[in-house]
Amino acid sequence: MSIIPNRKRIAAGVAAVLAAVSLTACSSDSSGSSDSAGSDAPSASSSFRDVDAIKEDGTVKIGVFSDKAPFGYVDANGGYAGYDIEYGNRLGEDLGVEVEYVPVEAASRVEFLDTNKVDIILANFTVTPERQEKVDFANPYMKVSLGAVTPDAKPLNSVEELEGKNVIVVKGTTAEAYLEENHPEIKLTKFEQYTEATNALIDGRGDAWVTDNTEALAWAEQTPGFTATIPTLGDIDTIAGAVAKGNTSLKDWMNDELVELGKENFFHDAYEKTLKPVYGDAVSADDLVVEGGKL
Repeated sequence: MSIIPNRKRIAAGVAAVLAAVSLTACSSDSSGSSDSAGSDAPSASSSFRDVDAIKEDGTVKIGVFSDKAPFGYVDANGGYAGYDIEYGNRLGEDLGVEVEYVPVEAASRVEFLDTNKVDIILANFTVTPERQEKVDFANPYMKVSLGAVTPDAKPLNSVEELEGKNVIVVKGTTAEAYLEENHPEIKLTKFEQYTEATNALIDGRGDAWVTDNTEALAWAEQTPGFTATIPTLGDIDTIAGAVAKGNTSLKDWMNDELVELGKENFFHDAYEKTLKPVYGDAVSADDLVVEGGKL
């Protein structure tokens, strides 16, 4: 865990955060990437914290990825950085509390909300009907679909070419769920963490890596010898913050916050800070960013 103070007190460190962007993994779902909701349904517990309880405590606990640059990761200085972190810092500032970042993995996101280990998940969490049964999503702040990265020496350019190949996915992601449901003929090799998945691809233990296209494009852009040869796979989905099932107070506050942030083009600014240095001119901000919580 890591306690991060309000944005006013970390402004001086923004430049260092951006300079440290180094892709080691990519989804978020979800993951980041984007990501499964986990296998267990929520319990009957109602001990989540509403907005008043969070303000009274003075700290909001936000679950994020620690290895999924440029969305959520730990930088060279040991601090959290990335697109999701920009959002989390602003939530803390506008709630008037400090932010405690809690590292999560894709398959543990629902569990961390269900057991009240965190108040909010901002971990490249793709909205799906299955997940909506287990958590409450705020309105979206990003668009996403799946994509695939393959070695330049052995490119695979369509989902049909993945048949008979060894395809890498992260457990608990939408990539895993989509391929198992729609392409059971494709052999999957599953890993818990994004760094494990990318290392396996680099080491030749797989022929392709399927993940959120936001992650696929970013990682391939920063990794010589690899290309996102299938930039779009499956439907276009959205990424959103999530709270415990039934926590209407916090969800409604987040939705109101998204409207206010949209008035200042907050997520386009966050894109310029964290994603533009990675994507360059290969991706347009409008292809990914959602302002005001509405597509």
